[in-house]
Amino acid sequence: MDYQGTAADVVLRISSDNSMAPERRVSPSWSISTLKAKLELVTGVPPSYMRITLRLPHTIGATPIPIESADEDNTQLSNFPLERLAELHVADTRPPSARPNFVDVSTVEKYTMPEDRYEELTDTVLSWKKRQQLGRFDPNKPNVEAEKLRKMQEEIEERGISIGKRCRVGGAELNRRGTVRYVGLVEQIPGEGLWVGIDNDEPVGKNDGSISGQRYFDCKPHHGSFVRPDRVEIGDYPVVNEFEEDMEEI
Repeated sequence: MDYQGTAADVVLRISSDNSMAPERRVSPSWSISTLKAKLELVTGVPPSYMRITLRLPHTIGATPIPIESADEDNTQLSNFPLERLAELHVADTRPPSARPNFVDVSTVEKYTMPEDRYEELTDTVLSWKKRQQLGRFDPNKPNVEAEKLRKMQEEIEERGISIGKRCRVGGAELNRRGTVRYVGLVEQIPGEGLWVGIDNDEPVGKNDGSISGQRYFDCKPHHGSFVRPDRVEIGDYPVVNEFEEDMEEI
């Protein structure tokens, strides 16, 4: 929206039910009709359906001032107390079903570039990664991944982690106890390496031993979790008895 500024212009904030526009210069010499015509370009509300109110700064809770007149073509904005950074709010009086929704973009058709076309471009992040041999384009990546898996497997063996062993997860601070039910790769979890599937004694997990339809082990809902080996302590941890502390206090 292109305003022709003058020395008497006032900087106002423009808002509507759909948006908050940047600051705009408004001339007190404009008529209400002129203002509405210009605001249509910002808010998308037709002038005949606009209800404009003026909210002065530092007057929180005060009743907004209506910008209206019986003769809007000849009523200038100088008749209203325009102040710098006051807010002009534009309400849409059309029925909700007749208002276009400028906020919800879920129904807007979006362009998706074909993958083969994207791979042909030379000024993209993908092309830069190719040139720098990063990520999956690193010729040494298979060796790096294999070495990472080897070290994690060594850690699992050193910690004595194996299926059926009792364990504690998160140290004494969390003291979440359970039984190891799975050791290996989990494709559905971001991040490379090995994971340990735990059947927790209490419902502190996020699954039932399956992720996205892929089952790794069986347990009750909300009792399953997958954690890194360094968070697992193998030991003679008895099943948590939630009534144990209460009995000691009786």
